[in-house]
Amino acid sequence: MPARLPSWAWVTGLTVGAIAAVTVLGVQADRGSHPAATSAKPSSTASAQPTPTPSAPARVPDGSGTGRRVVYSLGEKRVWLVDASEATRRTFTVWPGSVSPDPGTYTVSSRNAATTGSDGVQIEHIMYFAAKSGISVAFSNAVDGASPPPAASGTKTGGVRMRKADGTALWAFGTVGTTVAVVR
Repeated sequence: MPARLPSWAWVTGLTVGAIAAVTVLGVQADRGSHPAATSAKPSSTASAQPTPTPSAPARVPDGSGTGRRVVYSLGEKRVWLVDASEATRRTFTVWPGSVSPDPGTYTVSSRNAATTGSDGVQIEHIMYFAAKSGISVAFSNAVDGASPPPAASGTKTGGVRMRKADGTALWAFGTVGTTVAVVR
């Protein structure tokens, strides 16, 4: 005769199954549809100096589009992760490299889990979305979680660095094809 499981084992199994199902449905709902990308509009380059962390703005910048997207503000040196319902999932400050993309709409073209940055720092969660003056522009974070030092004079870098936790969140949110709206 087969052994009977105690009632707590059945409840635990059903609870774990329900949590897994809700998680899968939540991820699918958050992914939503991906808007079509348009070409970037030429503009002047924004300053690339590191910035202290200001208090988080309440709103996503005007002119950043609609739908599920990553919004990168050159002037505020800040990124927003916006879901399909227009809700901000996360916002955080970044340290841009010396080469910034022009304002416009891009898409994540490729991702790389880890490599060494042009500054010699081990980086992870690299998400390429633009190029300017022959330099690739990508979001990333340092593996050790450190903020980047100021770029040496004349060094051209397109890395948009962020804190480790923010890089992990962006990596989970931004798959290939995700829209990146760059605003002033």
